[in-house]
Amino acid sequence: MDFTLLLHALVLGIVEGLTEFLPVSSTGHLILVSRLFGFEGRRAEAFEIFIQLGAILSVAWEYRSRLVRVAIDLPSSPAARGFVRNLAIGFLPAAVLGLAVHDAISEHLFGPVTVAGALVAGALAIFVVEALPLRARTRAVEGVSWRQALAVGVAQCFSLWPGFSRSAATILGGLGAGMDRRTATEFSFFLALPTMFAATLYDLAKNREFLEPGDAGWLALSFAVSFLVAWASIRWLLRFVSTHDLRPFAWYRLALGSLVLLVMRGR
Repeated sequence: MDFTLLLHALVLGIVEGLTEFLPVSSTGHLILVSRLFGFEGRRAEAFEIFIQLGAILSVAWEYRSRLVRVAIDLPSSPAARGFVRNLAIGFLPAAVLGLAVHDAISEHLFGPVTVAGALVAGALAIFVVEALPLRARTRAVEGVSWRQALAVGVAQCFSLWPGFSRSAATILGGLGAGMDRRTATEFSFFLALPTMFAATLYDLAKNREFLEPGDAGWLALSFAVSFLVAWASIRWLLRFVSTHDLRPFAWYRLALGSLVLLVMRGR
């Protein structure tokens, strides 16, 4: 196995796992790190798409008991049906808009400068929402209404801009819709399942030809690393948001985005 590819697989698996569910943008970080390594092109894009599956599965694993219970109770439980309904409502806005603008985004927004701009824009959004006098009236995912789910779904559309962060957009949308911090974060995790599975499988179908049989080893490594790191990240973030707001992530985003813009301006 090529040592360079092995290193890329390890580092990008860690980056994906760390950033997928934190409000800092995994796609933005993968673009920047890949640019730093010189690991670019359609093969690199296909690789980055594939490792997202590992992060997605970490959510399913963390919440496996609740998801199995929902599946079992779906025929008879209004609560289970309401949960699935809310995920569908939250999923649709970004899915519809994403299909309409996917090619334009891929062509124009997957670059360091546009990612840096999204990092800064997302930081400002966090500062604004955290400064608002919001009142949390929903303190469990089971209590989320369809209107709140729709609000989160509309907010998720901002994440189509690479670097803005799906996690940031949906958590901020949940806070703005009246969820408490932990509920907004958990709903963001659950909404990641249909959203990221659909987006990843769609992109993977379009890019699978750029992967080769010999890539199986380093793909498996990055997949496993992404899964494990993302699982730890999910657990850490739930503990963090129970006692902190999102401003530390905003400061990090602002610093990173500004640094990238300065570096690119100097070239």
